[in-house]
Amino acid sequence: MAEVLLFHHVHGLTSGVREFADELRRAGHTVHVPDLYEGRVIDDFDEGVAHAQEVGFGTIGERGRAAAEGLPSEMVYAGFSLGAMPAQMLAQTRPGASGALLFHACIPPSEFGNAWPQGVPVQIHGMDADEIFVEDGDLDAARALVETTADAELFLYSGNGHLFADNSLPPYDEPAARLLTERVLGFLDGVT
Repeated sequence: MAEVLLFHHVHGLTSGVREFADELRRAGHTVHVPDLYEGRVIDDFDEGVAHAQEVGFGTIGERGRAAAEGLPSEMVYAGFSLGAMPAQMLAQTRPGASGALLFHACIPPSEFGNAWPQGVPVQIHGMDADEIFVEDGDLDAARALVETTADAELFLYSGNGHLFADNSLPPYDEPAARLLTERVLGFLDGVT
């Protein structure tokens, strides 16, 4: 079974992120879910973005790096939206990564100083009409990653919900979330 380090989105460590982690655990995987917001959960998306900006993206990245300390190097790094940043950074820079799961976001690999590491599989999941995923460049970064990395897969779902896989938030889309979870579980079974 895989060991996963899962990072939350701008709303914080919601019950939906916890439930997603529990679903992976029920499938036999070990899942660590650090709280990058130190206990704060924010209902409004824009307030969550403002909080992330106030904390600072560098600080959030460092909190992600600190969460990985003491854990095995053979990890799958996963993140929802904002959490994709520390997940992708660790997958690219921490030796021994087993894989990466990027939900609702993808950053150009050059942001972390190097190309995607050879032999580290990655799945990117987003909705085809999600304004944040499409207009902020995440979809372009995901497509470029798939074109340049043999172990990269992009899954697009029909709809416009940004955080469609978190069942505690209004954009939740049960059929899309179920399919995402099936694909994630298949991915995790393949990296063990």
